Amino acid sequence: MLVATWILIAIHWAGALTGLFAFVHALRQRSDAYSAADRKTKPIWMLITGGSTVVMVLFEFYGGGMILWLPALVAVLVYLVDVRPKLIEVQRGGRNW
Repeated sequence: MLVATWILIAIHWAGALTGLFAFVHALRQRSDAYSAADRKTKPIWMLITGGSTVVMVLFEFYGGGMILWLPALVAVLVYLVDVRPKLIEVQRGGRNW
């Protein structure tokens, strides 16, 4: 196999593992933390991250599946970059300057 093929396979599975991490994190958070952080509800984020993970496992990063794989990755990254930090901040009590 070519090195490029291995790189594409690594990207594919790294995205799927990132989605799995986001789903598990969403699952372990308290339901009231989502509303306190002014974000969508826990079931919605579990559906988004879980569905995105399934899409990233079933469709490949390369080829025709990319049209579904990339939006799934973006949804997971939105959770990790925007929602997750807010949930952590709300549950720790936040900072009072």
